[in-house]
Amino acid sequence: MAGYLFALRSTNYGTLHFRGRSLATLASDVRSDHTFRIPLIDFGKYRHANSLSEKRKVADEVVNGFKEVGFVYLEGHGIPSSTVEGVFRKSAEFFRLPSSVKDKLAWDDPRSNRGYLKIGRERATHPSDAAEIAELRSTAFDTKETMEIGRDWDETWKNHWPQEDDVSGFRQTTLSFFQTCHEFHTIVMRSIAVGLNLDEMFFEDKINEQYHNLRLLSYPPIKTSLLKEGRARLGAHSDYGTLTLVFQDNAGGLEVENPHTKHFQPAKPIPGTIVVNSGDLLARWSNDILRSTFHRVVAPPTEITNADGMTRARQSIAFFCNPNGGARISCLPNCHWPGNEAKYAPVTTEEYIVRRLSEEYD
Repeated sequence: MAGYLFALRSTNYGTLHFRGRSLATLASDVRSDHTFRIPLIDFGKYRHANSLSEKRKVADEVVNGFKEVGFVYLEGHGIPSSTVEGVFRKSAEFFRLPSSVKDKLAWDDPRSNRGYLKIGRERATHPSDAAEIAELRSTAFDTKETMEIGRDWDETWKNHWPQEDDVSGFRQTTLSFFQTCHEFHTIVMRSIAVGLNLDEMFFEDKINEQYHNLRLLSYPPIKTSLLKEGRARLGAHSDYGTLTLVFQDNAGGLEVENPHTKHFQPAKPIPGTIVVNSGDLLARWSNDILRSTFHRVVAPPTEITNADGMTRARQSIAFFCNPNGGARISCLPNCHWPGNEAKYAPVTTEEYIVRRLSEEYD
């Protein structure tokens, strides 16, 4: 696919990642914006490990990346490039449909979190004050459109599917990818359990109901002057669930806040990798040992040329991994101790996510 580099290989990405650096080195590197990096991890070594000790080496890298940065790049994930490219193609076909067709599939309920969101309906936020959220919605909405897809066998909430004649194979392609991402996220959660010195299968019965959300995103070209006025393509925010799997095209624009300096740093596309970040519920489970880091999408600086210029289009795919809807998220037993008490009251997945969605969507 033109513009999508998932299947290619390259390692010329400056200071963003270094293979084989020690865990201690990461902790020192991220203290400075000049040496900040998102660790690149060969997850194939976990998937194909023959012993728990082999798994633990990779698990420690994953957990340390979430401790220090909140983000990692995973290669060796086992998802074929052709699979990802197929989803990108169907996503592009969907967003090319007329607004009159897409609007019939509109998102309508935070409990469902399914359907089409046109430009301006969402403002990704991290404030909790209602007045501040309302002001952000009115002055700096996100310049993107999205399609939200959940588990298709839910008895209460139904996906909003386009007609087969409008986008042939859309439903089959996205549902197959949904299942692929669920299975991969389960393996990543096992590695996190190992890295936290829990039983490898600790999370298994807490994440098996596929209470996830597949989001297709389209960032159409816009005037760069709007971005200079502070209207990001996607505003600074944290994600709600346990993990997010991000598949980027080659346009760039994803930025991650350095948790130690509070300055945003680019998370440039690395072909063949998945960007994975830890979310709010994993942070709450781990008592903030694992970080839920703010991130945003902007136009890369090289794209902003003059006040009348236009950004290039951008596509991405995000798979938001969540615990089961009724799962009770409370501090893990080995993540609190005298002097480091549990920070958060218990909450169910559904309670937390519905509240956050209600704050963000108009």
